[in-house]
Amino acid sequence: MTSLHADEAFLGHYQLSHDPFAPRVPGFKFFPAQRKPVLGQLHHLARYSQLLLVVTGPQGSGKTLLRQALVASTNKQSVQSVVVSARGAGDAAGVLRQVAQALNVAQAEIGAILAQVVQLALTGQEVYLLVDDAEQLDESALEALLALAAGAPEGRPHVFLFGESSLIAQLEALSLEEERFHVIELQPYTEEETREYLDQRLEGAGRGIELFTADQISDIHESSDGWPGTINQVARDAMIEAMIASRSAVKRPSMGFNMPKKHVLAISAVVVVAVVAAWLMPGRSKAPTTGAPANEQAQLPLGQGTPQPNSGGAPAVEFAGNSQPMPLPLVGNSQPVMRGPLAEAAGGITEGDDGVPVEGSSATPPTVTTTAPPAGLSAGPAPTPAAKPAPAPTQVATAKPVPVAPAVKPAPAPAKPAAAAAKPAEKPTTVAKAAGGTWYAGQASGNYVVQILGTSSESAAQNFVKEQGGEYRYFKKVLNGKPLYVITYGSFANRDAALSAIKALPAKVQAGKPWPRTVASVQQELATAR
Repeated sequence: MTSLHADEAFLGHYQLSHDPFAPRVPGFKFFPAQRKPVLGQLHHLARYSQLLLVVTGPQGSGKTLLRQALVASTNKQSVQSVVVSARGAGDAAGVLRQVAQALNVAQAEIGAILAQVVQLALTGQEVYLLVDDAEQLDESALEALLALAAGAPEGRPHVFLFGESSLIAQLEALSLEEERFHVIELQPYTEEETREYLDQRLEGAGRGIELFTADQISDIHESSDGWPGTINQVARDAMIEAMIASRSAVKRPSMGFNMPKKHVLAISAVVVVAVVAAWLMPGRSKAPTTGAPANEQAQLPLGQGTPQPNSGGAPAVEFAGNSQPMPLPLVGNSQPVMRGPLAEAAGGITEGDDGVPVEGSSATPPTVTTTAPPAGLSAGPAPTPAAKPAPAPTQVATAKPVPVAPAVKPAPAPAKPAAAAAKPAEKPTTVAKAAGGTWYAGQASGNYVVQILGTSSESAAQNFVKEQGGEYRYFKKVLNGKPLYVITYGSFANRDAALSAIKALPAKVQAGKPWPRTVASVQQELATAR
């Protein structure tokens, strides 16, 4: 759900001033739990340690935010911060070029850079060199940064690397037995810290933690493993699913037409008069000789039937292949009724915004039929009129396009749509059986899967899995009392393998920001759904 309309619907439904779970939000406050002690430790080590400092954690653990907080909390008068990104410039030449440019050094060499650091030290300024996405640095770049961290006797920069845990093995291979760096590993939030983090985010957007139940908070914590970046994504998805469910529940009873009651009665009266006039037309007494039963001749197109006594003014219409009657959508409109949950929630927003086929887009829409004869007509032969019929009023003349003859033999029609509707119903059953909970139950609980997306439409999940094929599967869980179909990809021995697999997924799938989760959490949700 990435469109502007979806964002507007999300903010309007919850009365939020902005998206509380966006990466950058107005007036953001640094959340201190599990991170403020690390921030203080970095300042302390920068002052007293001679080692290169490494901060590690998985994707979404808050490394970049911690780096920003470190820069923001330094004394700008005495510290010059140089921020370098390893993306696209992971070798020694690329890193040194960025550092030299930031320090106004003509030559992108270690010696020239250290000379400039010494000059700044003489004026009372220290240099903080901070590298984002450091796991993408190659061996030459790491060697150069270790050399800069060692510095010269007269001065040295304080080097900080922020990256994933794979960075540690690379540094250990270069350091051999010599201690040249110090590692700080970020820790995930506890469930209570997750609740406080959600509260702070929502409070900044003008609401509070009351938007989530205790069970929802537990689910969010478990699904995210306590990592803040994933908490943001899971919490936003949970709120959107709840919004869709609540709006669908509100709109579903009013899916019939909303015309004023007096207009409905007037149209019904016109239709009844037209039918009676057609029935009493001259030559109608010969109807029995044609051999066509009266109830066949009296069948009407959709929207021109007469309300039944207990229908409240809305004629009952049956969908082929479905035993549940639905209100008539619009008078005179015989097209099938199609619903999309996101379109109901936000006026044109569909699940296709995330690349998932919209529910009903590929399946044959249900056919709407009615075979109820007008009230007051019997199934027997038509009686001979006793007197000459009176001329039809002007309003009846406008309803003349309602012919009786073309509807002589519509009886076989419902059988074909019913059969056609039965065929698509068989296909999802096969897919659901192949992609059900049995596969997840047979996996090791310590393994990881990649969660792609969740949708309230099982047909959308089936279409997505069918389109992607391969290792894509889905399972059913219950969220806020409503079914939610969660699509996953693959099975991996550890989290790092799952993260590597995410990078290899198609760009269309990556656009939904997939994330790794344990098989154990899926198995628990399946057990709860039973």
